[in-house]
Amino acid sequence: MRHPRQELDETDRRIAAVLMASPRASWRTVAETLRLSERTIVRRATPLLHDGTLRPTAVRNPSRFPGLIPMALRIRCRPSRITAIAAGLARRPDTVWVDILGGGDEISAVLFLDGPQTRTALLLRDLPATTGAQAWDAYDLMKVFPAGFAWSAGLLTTGQFSSLAPILTEPGDTPELHPLDDALIDQLTANSRAGYEELATRLGTSASTVRRRLDVLVSAHMVRLACEVDLGLLGMDTEALLWIATGPGSLEAIGLELSRHPQVRFTAATTGAANLLVAVATEDLGGLYTFLTRTVGSIDDIRSLEVTRILGSVKRTGRIRPSVIS
Repeated sequence: MRHPRQELDETDRRIAAVLMASPRASWRTVAETLRLSERTIVRRATPLLHDGTLRPTAVRNPSRFPGLIPMALRIRCRPSRITAIAAGLARRPDTVWVDILGGGDEISAVLFLDGPQTRTALLLRDLPATTGAQAWDAYDLMKVFPAGFAWSAGLLTTGQFSSLAPILTEPGDTPELHPLDDALIDQLTANSRAGYEELATRLGTSASTVRRRLDVLVSAHMVRLACEVDLGLLGMDTEALLWIATGPGSLEAIGLELSRHPQVRFTAATTGAANLLVAVATEDLGGLYTFLTRTVGSIDDIRSLEVTRILGSVKRTGRIRPSVIS
């Protein structure tokens, strides 16, 4: 069984930050970005990838796959059942993240559901049949702001980050899917750093075809490449979800502004009483307070705000935390 690290030193954190910003960056690129030798990078990074401390992965963009329905859930549970319910949600292949919130009696989850029937079955059959699930709210994600797709926990300089992360612009028309694409995305989900030759062998095609299709999928925002890591290892010990209500005319501008902040890892416009969901990571509670009072507090037309602490993460970016569920 793989055992992720319990702590990282400064060099390990900076390597992790580069791979978060650019999951398929070559070792030479990582070395040049951090001004370290390539040998040092390989020696440090390889064990982190092998033991599951760093987990390169990929996630479909539901706005580019019309059949997928992105939804956020808040589930209130009996505290004695919360771990079992969170584990069950995490094992579903359509959950992207699963977190335990607040006082240990609430779960948040984001799901990319395979069509309306799956959504109906979840809300009207699966959740009512779940022992210990007492009540829930469902929010459709109308738009996920792409600025948060490239994120480094604020551990890189502006110059380093800009050299690694692509400029995220709104993509054009959705390209036609190639028969190979679904299988390629599945392989990237398991390991988004897999080499072109390795992917080609597994898919029964050529490396040039894999490279071409991967370029199309990424440039068209069909898929988001990521590197999952426990943020506590990066010194981000306080995470929270912000449920914000804005005026309709301000929603787009506020969503864009917050999504670009270095402490924000996810931003989505939602249905419901709160129309903006923002996931924040800071060093401590003082950092969260500063973010709320200075960053959020300085924005006009925020009409209400609810802050829920994240107590524990069970699944992130589609990957189950190995230390949580065996």
